[in-house]
Amino acid sequence: MFRIRRVYDDVTPSNKKAIVRVQDLLRSQLPGVAQRSIEKLPEQLRNPLKYQFRSILFIAEVGPGRIDGFALLLHAPILKFCYLDYLVTSGKRMGRGIGGALYERVREEAFDLNTIGIFLEALPDDAKLSKNIQIRKQNIARLRFYERHGARPIINTGYETPCNPGEDNPPYLLFDDLGQGANLVKDTARKIVRAILERKYKGLCSEDYIDMVVSSFNDEPMKIRQPKYKMTLPSPPIQGMRPDKKIMLVINDKHAIHHIQEIGYVQAPVRIETIINELEKTDMFTKAFPRHYSEKYILSVHKSSFVSYFKKVTTNLGAEESIYPYVFPIRNRSRPPKVLPIRAGYFCIDTFTPLNGNAYLAAKRAVDCTLTAARTLIEGYRMAYALVRPPGHHAESASFGGFCYFNSAAVAAQYLSKLGKTAILDIDYHHGNGQQEIFYKRKDVLTISIHGHPSFAYPYFTGFSDETGSGAGKGYNINVPMPETVDLISYRSALRSSLNKITSFVPVFLIVCLGLDTAKEDPTGSWDFVAEDFEVIGEMIGRIRTPLLVVQEGGYDTRVLGINARSFFTGMWKGHYGQ
Repeated sequence: MFRIRRVYDDVTPSNKKAIVRVQDLLRSQLPGVAQRSIEKLPEQLRNPLKYQFRSILFIAEVGPGRIDGFALLLHAPILKFCYLDYLVTSGKRMGRGIGGALYERVREEAFDLNTIGIFLEALPDDAKLSKNIQIRKQNIARLRFYERHGARPIINTGYETPCNPGEDNPPYLLFDDLGQGANLVKDTARKIVRAILERKYKGLCSEDYIDMVVSSFNDEPMKIRQPKYKMTLPSPPIQGMRPDKKIMLVINDKHAIHHIQEIGYVQAPVRIETIINELEKTDMFTKAFPRHYSEKYILSVHKSSFVSYFKKVTTNLGAEESIYPYVFPIRNRSRPPKVLPIRAGYFCIDTFTPLNGNAYLAAKRAVDCTLTAARTLIEGYRMAYALVRPPGHHAESASFGGFCYFNSAAVAAQYLSKLGKTAILDIDYHHGNGQQEIFYKRKDVLTISIHGHPSFAYPYFTGFSDETGSGAGKGYNINVPMPETVDLISYRSALRSSLNKITSFVPVFLIVCLGLDTAKEDPTGSWDFVAEDFEVIGEMIGRIRTPLLVVQEGGYDTRVLGINARSFFTGMWKGHYGQ
């Protein structure tokens, strides 16, 4: 078994290893490729404008770290065509289905990009052009492969004319119309051929040679060679969600064990089921089962005294037994009471976040889910969603509150920041005080929160605009407090400004704390966003085309919670993959 995935950059360890392997395959399977062409691959992905093509790299992963093939597709959006630069497998043949799977994925991408088709080169099967019979047999096998998948040579042109007279095996130019049945008109063909020769062969072909080849495209429309190997031509790619573009979904499978069955407790298990029911109506997600992670990851952002207390006090409580903080150490924090339930006030910021027998287990599993989702980004996925409960963004290094116990997003940020700069964007109605406090003195993690002003919104004591970080972290904490009534226009302005700051920060990863309590009639908020607004917000965030991890936070109106979540991810997907 293998999976096809796209490599967008050389930032994450998995992508770096993939690119090195691709370069090794180029050297071993295509020894004639110039070293400079091999070495420029990372920059092609990072800086497409330099090479006048948008480079799209797909790899075939047979197992962790094992890559048995790749395809490099070049996209010219203005001329609306794609050029297949390389399709290489580890063997001498395109066998084991890897070559075919790669080419079909390339066809799908070109189709999704709304191009007229794919152009590519293949060496000739004509004895007059390929004199060595062994080489010609290889050429025939490759042309048979491409014909089976829809690409055939354009005939009656001078494209096969050697750049240097007398050279053997000058390439055909093949065209795959992606089964769309449209004719390739002369003027379009000439523009595309000129672009290929000038961009791909810059400095290798003279202007006179390029002019000669371009002017040889005279048929109207251009003629494509009839099928030679008696293969059935393929249909257009089916429109739909490509597996490598799906959002990895990790659900807290143990969230329901933490349930406070009391009137007014809005942080109920039905929230998760409501969201799942709506997400299952789409084809955007693929599920991953949460892995177990050591408590050391929690301790990387939370103080051991708090974690130890939380674990110990919940162990001593029954599953149905809950306690609430009611004594707070205003004068003396150095002498906590021996009775654990009374000591809750030493670690909590409010009086409505309960402790019960399963709180630690549910919160720990939420962290496991979020780290699992973060791990998928490291493994090459572009977007992941940790659908967790309880939430976490109000949990500080040594305190809990606001229904939050462990700050899952902060744990993930700490985990990902070891690989590069990480940004956290909190769009919950309430200020993300947890990640602010945890990363306040650091510059490698940018924290931004857009929320209701603390003069009227929980947690009341943080979230002011003058809280910008300290020490090395000065300027790396940004709060955007907003009025009690907000329309989408003013919110979009605030969000756009925040996204510009994230873009300037150039993060390797972006974590979004998704609060859906900004919805109309949410019992904990005062804003009036509806499904269409969440789609707009999601699309704006999706345009930040770094790997995205979304962590579920608030949102308590279960009548609309699911559809708002679905709308947000629909927009985010469009923004991330839109052209």
